[in-house]
Amino acid sequence: MTYIEELRDVIRRLHGAEATHIKSVPVKETYQGKTVWEGIVEVFELRGHPTASRLYAWAHETDNQDKPRRHVTVLHSHPITSPVLAVRAAIVQEFRSLEPAES
Repeated sequence: MTYIEELRDVIRRLHGAEATHIKSVPVKETYQGKTVWEGIVEVFELRGHPTASRLYAWAHETDNQDKPRRHVTVLHSHPITSPVLAVRAAIVQEFRSLEPAES
C-alpha cells in the first residue's frame, strides 16, 4: 500500500468519505524562530462528506511501540482553509491534549 493509499484508507475510516489526492504541499511552521513542524501535507478532494469538500492529511512516526505511526486529518472548513492553517490547528490541538485537565 502506498502512502497516499494509506491516507485515503484512514480518511475513509475516520470521515466516511472517498478521497482523491490533489497535491502535496511542503509546510514549515516556526515559532519564535524555531521549527516546530516541517513536512508534506497531502491535499485531498472529498466525495460523500456532509460538510467538507477538501481535507488535509499527513502521518508521522511516534515513540509508541503499539502505534508507531500517527495519522492526522484536518477538514477544510472555515477558518482552516489551507495546508499551513491545518498544520497550525493540529499543533494547537496536540498542545491542548498535553495540558493537564482542570479539576
